[in-house]
Amino acid sequence: QVQLAESGGGLVQAGGSLRLSCAASGRTFRPYAMGWFRQTPGKEREFVATISWTGRSTLYADSVKGRFTISRDNAKNTAYLQMNSLKPEDTAVYYCAASYTIDVVATPRRDYDYWGQGTQVTVSS
Repeated sequence: QVQLAESGGGLVQAGGSLRLSCAASGRTFRPYAMGWFRQTPGKEREFVATISWTGRSTLYADSVKGRFTISRDNAKNTAYLQMNSLKPEDTAVYYCAASYTIDVVATPRRDYDYWGQGTQVTVSS
């Protein structure tokens, strides 16, 4: 079994920055692809960013390109999401996800096997 724990969410003013962390633990191999998703009330959970197991390939949603950066440290089994130039529309619960079947980048929710509990990000105007 695998557990994912997100941290780093909080309240920030528009234009500010936050860095989210996702630590994977449990008796298993390190994750292949990892990703970040976000969800607001009444909407489906949407893709934000993904990274391959080597860290050499990344993919971003159009809404965050140029502002967010995904990275990973395989020695620590940890993924990160650096969020800059935050906008009020970025307000959401952010979820970390890990895939043990896809070793490149993955955008569909169905490609991920484990999910964290989420961390709230609120961007004020």
